[in-house]
Amino acid sequence: MDARAAQHQWLARYLAELATQRQLSPHTVAAYRRDLLELDTLAGAAAWEAIVHADIRRFASMLHARGQSARSIARKLSSWRGFYEWLSGHLALAANPVDGVRAPRRAKSLPKALSVDAAVQLVSGGAALRDHPEPFELCNRAMFELMYSSGLRVSELAGLDVAWSKPEPGCPAPLGWLDRDAGEVLVTGKGNKMRRVPVGSHAAAAIAAWLAVRPSAADGGNALFLSNRATRVSPRVVQLRLARHAAQAGSAVKVHPHVLRHSFASHVLQSSGDLRAVQEMLGHASIASTQVYTALDFQHLAAVYDQAHPRAKAK
Repeated sequence: MDARAAQHQWLARYLAELATQRQLSPHTVAAYRRDLLELDTLAGAAAWEAIVHADIRRFASMLHARGQSARSIARKLSSWRGFYEWLSGHLALAANPVDGVRAPRRAKSLPKALSVDAAVQLVSGGAALRDHPEPFELCNRAMFELMYSSGLRVSELAGLDVAWSKPEPGCPAPLGWLDRDAGEVLVTGKGNKMRRVPVGSHAAAAIAAWLAVRPSAADGGNALFLSNRATRVSPRVVQLRLARHAAQAGSAVKVHPHVLRHSFASHVLQSSGDLRAVQEMLGHASIASTQVYTALDFQHLAAVYDQAHPRAKAK
């Protein structure tokens, strides 16, 4: 085996462990693969164990000179650092060459969020929802209401089942499901961690309207939200549907699923001031990820979830 092939074999082993032992999502593993292949390209013919701290600093400078953002460079350095931590258990390394290398400083940007009025108008249908909506319109409304009601990531939304069901032998366990009796959804977030999140009454009503007309899934499965082909809806389809819905509703800004998640977090936090509760509902591992919402200021406030979230109580 030549040196280049050996280099790639180490990468393949590491990525396989991320997928199987750490059980990272395919999307996350693919992101690691892209970052590590870029490191491989920058390293050229140099063996992994021959790369030193100065090389990594040079690679980061090259990425910056090519116009890559500080956020992107920081993510790649994190990916490289994790790879070398793993590699140190298999090869004799003098040190982790990525340790101490920092990305260029970046200005902190606040997440985009809609005002309360704009969020409510968008998810409730606005002008885009007809008096006698088609099933796909009811599906869309249920998805958008639920994202805003519960602050779900688009992948968490797409992974939901109608209800919990015992998996067939050899089949994976469900990633999430709707618990209508409890008024909650259970979802699997980052790090394969499950959490419970409340579902507001408006979202529950929209889901009930969708379930009344929901066709059987083409594969006989239990997916809560379906595509036009009656298969489990994909995150990409949710993104496209929301963007189209927002445009038809006359939204002045481009809306993607994370905008609804940011709006949920901002509105609940502005109403309640309970940072820990918002952290738990969002599934953030670190409180620092949630603290960014404390900097957002809105003229229209809602009140604490179940009393204050604008879609939690029927009006």
